[in-house]
Amino acid sequence: MEEARSEVRPQVTRAQLGSVALGNALEFYDFMIFSFFAIQIGETFFPSTNPVNSLLAALATFGAGFLTRPLGAWAIGRYGDRVGRKPAMLLSFGLIGVSSLALALIPSYAAIGIAAPVLVIIGRLVQGFALGGEVGPSTAFLAECAPIEKRGRYISLQFISQGAAILASGIVGVAVAKAFGDAGLTEYGWRIALALGALIVPVGLVLRRSLVETLPEPSSEEPASSAPYARVIVLGFFILLAGTIGTYVMTYLTTYAQSVLGLPPDISLGATVAGGLAYMLGAVAGGVAADRIARRPVMLVPMGLSFVLILPSFWWLNANPSEAVLYAVAFWLRFILTMGMTAGFIALTEGLPLRVRAGALSLVYAVAISVFGGSTQFIIAWLTDATGDPMAPAWYLLAATGIGLVAMALMRESHPRRTAPVTLSAA
Repeated sequence: MEEARSEVRPQVTRAQLGSVALGNALEFYDFMIFSFFAIQIGETFFPSTNPVNSLLAALATFGAGFLTRPLGAWAIGRYGDRVGRKPAMLLSFGLIGVSSLALALIPSYAAIGIAAPVLVIIGRLVQGFALGGEVGPSTAFLAECAPIEKRGRYISLQFISQGAAILASGIVGVAVAKAFGDAGLTEYGWRIALALGALIVPVGLVLRRSLVETLPEPSSEEPASSAPYARVIVLGFFILLAGTIGTYVMTYLTTYAQSVLGLPPDISLGATVAGGLAYMLGAVAGGVAADRIARRPVMLVPMGLSFVLILPSFWWLNANPSEAVLYAVAFWLRFILTMGMTAGFIALTEGLPLRVRAGALSLVYAVAISVFGGSTQFIIAWLTDATGDPMAPAWYLLAATGIGLVAMALMRESHPRRTAPVTLSAA
């Protein structure tokens, strides 16, 4: 049984809280920029007479970074459970910054030949290692420094930061697309957008160095067996499966709007601004509602609504491929999916004991993202091209949402007012 923690929770400023969520934000910023400019990146590093082949090669390279995520999750997450959340967050964030900047500076295939795609793949592998170890220690820190009545809101900062990153990347993407045009985007526009994200790294490192450690000194007792929380890990994996596929399908809308619907880059990138705003609002709504109501209903209702609306939304978008419809679909699907996933992530975090939280959370998150995040965009691009069915992304998203909905229904309530006392102890 878990014992209540007696440690005083550290006082954390808003700037420090922001720095904790900044790693997650930078991950999504880089991911979104790569997704926005997948066509241009494919032409830069994987030139081909068939544009579809260049796009698929770029998406496959992006997916290569997911191969090292589980390794980073195991190594950095374990480090965060044994040494501390703070040093683990400093390590992962520093590696994210270095690899992100390197990817923006690699010369094109025309300049250095085969070395260009090789260097891109190496950069993505290093970046994936760092990203794999980022989410566990940072989420554990947020849960452990939060007042119990605001724990959901603190943990939801991870999703709010993702939404902010999506919004920022959408604004940057639209600005770059309008400023440089098609030729400029392929030559250097996407590089400028990617490099901008790395500029925030020094500020984040300084703020993270000022954090107070939340991991208490280890007791003489050995960590508990994994049996009590194995159920949480399994259900959490399927919840994250749904969230991962949902996120990557929705962010693929930018490429989808260009390659399938035939919309121009500036309009398709605008969907990301709408989606980023919806992501932020959905995360805020999910965190606040999970604290005020409970975790389970805030998981189940939005995810059930998503399940009902996915097919009609994509059908409407394909029947009316316009700017207004694209933005509307991007907004409402992103909002309800994020609201449900925020509550699910809160329940998963609360279900893991302190002494294994960073490592277990990192690993289950990394495996879900590695298996499904790294493959989702490639699979739906291939399915759409192979079958000629523009509804392929919708069917894929529907299946994932159904799986996540079942897992959420089986997840136990973890709200402190709706259960026996829930603590973040060193079980």
